[in-house]
Amino acid sequence: MSQQPLLQLLHNASLGSLELKEPLNFWCGARVQARSAGNAEPVYEPATGRVLCDLPPCGAEEVDQAVRSAHAAYLKWSRLSGMERGRVLLEAARIMRERLVDIAKVEVVNNGKTLTEAKGNIHMAVQGIEYFAGIAPTLAGQHIQMPGGCFAYTRREPLGVCVGIGAWNFPLVLAVMKSAPALACGNAMVYKPSPMAPITAVILAEIYKEAGVPDGLFNVVQGGAETGSLLCHHPMVAKVSFTGSVPTGKKVMEMAAKGVKQVTLELGGKSPLIIFKDCELENAVKGALMANFLTQGQVCCNGTRVYVQRDILPQFLEEVVKRTKAIAVGDPMLDGTRMGALISRPQLDKVLGFVKEAQKQGARVLCGGEPFVPSDPKLKGGYFMSPCVLDNCRDDMTCVKEEIFGPVMSVMPFDTEEEVLQRANNTTFGLASGVFTRDVARAHRVAENLQAGTCFINNYNTNSVVVPFGGYKMSGIGKENGQAVIEYYTQLKTVVVEMGDVQSLF
Repeated sequence: MSQQPLLQLLHNASLGSLELKEPLNFWCGARVQARSAGNAEPVYEPATGRVLCDLPPCGAEEVDQAVRSAHAAYLKWSRLSGMERGRVLLEAARIMRERLVDIAKVEVVNNGKTLTEAKGNIHMAVQGIEYFAGIAPTLAGQHIQMPGGCFAYTRREPLGVCVGIGAWNFPLVLAVMKSAPALACGNAMVYKPSPMAPITAVILAEIYKEAGVPDGLFNVVQGGAETGSLLCHHPMVAKVSFTGSVPTGKKVMEMAAKGVKQVTLELGGKSPLIIFKDCELENAVKGALMANFLTQGQVCCNGTRVYVQRDILPQFLEEVVKRTKAIAVGDPMLDGTRMGALISRPQLDKVLGFVKEAQKQGARVLCGGEPFVPSDPKLKGGYFMSPCVLDNCRDDMTCVKEEIFGPVMSVMPFDTEEEVLQRANNTTFGLASGVFTRDVARAHRVAENLQAGTCFINNYNTNSVVVPFGGYKMSGIGKENGQAVIEYYTQLKTVVVEMGDVQSLF
């Protein structure tokens, strides 16, 4: 008996009403119930605080089944031409676009971000699948002429079974950004979403199946650190792509090293945003808001260290505080809402704790930084806070040095370009950066000297699937998105062809 697709069961999802009893594991082309529900963990709806479902983690047997299912599908999928793989991915993109609004509503229920943002996220996911569908037929090697008429050629081949481990801030986007290039290159994937946002990865798996991928090509296993460890250690896994914190990333790298598995790590950030006095101030203010308050500030590449040249600091603070106070916080399903709920109660408490610690260390709260209770009774248990701007910050403060992962902007003055570059680079992170200036030469000079994987000039958080994304230093290894990601989901084989007789020393 065929299963009813999960998205049909969740059609037109709304806040405060969803109770999910369906299993959220997916392999061999179907949703699968975990063997043991004894250690299940609750999954919460951030906007209401309600329990959406109980999520039992996958153990060794389930992980092994998922990986073996992926390997069997890989043997079929990897033999298809790039054109054939691309055609299936294009169909998956078409299906996702057709159901974009319904998927976005599920993302809101499970993640807490606004429907406006969620729609944009799903649109980006569609673009990601389309982009890598187009890349698939272009994968090619190189012909190399050698002496004596001999030649060599290279073959770009898939790795095999890849593991993707995602984060909770962009549940579907991350699942696509890992799976689409992996599948385009001929690999299979076993994906473990965050246990706090487990739902839309399963919807993606069912869309891939409907589009025509072999059963088992994209599998979803649920669970926390133990399940992730089982995946990293599995002998049939060739590569691990992880998005998350630096401490967990180090553990993933250590586990993968034991099997000499390839890794891509997209880790944390504490990115600098530098605003020079010759900037277009209106754009700089808007850029700072985009750099700090998207997805309730829960974005790894956010520009949370805002350096403003001293001459314009008062004007900047006046305008940024006015606009921050005007941000509509509340029901994420409403079109006018611009900030929804943080992912969990512990995360909310952690962010509020950072604000209190900043005050103790001498920072001044210009606005926000407090729990927010929406007027709608069903949202009173949600994890909301008012967006916060901190002034009088110093580089040695906790709020400036550590990743907060919440809607908190730390603003600091600077005087010279040389000074601010030294301060901006004085961090173990190197994920992103930004600069606002009308001086074209300065913009490119600063971008060259910032130690970060991405630098935004006169904008911020304008990410796209067509450009590479990844960090320097402890912000990660490898790239996602763009053509560069192909290097991380393929391996290069050299074939040397002798056209004459063997010249032997023996």
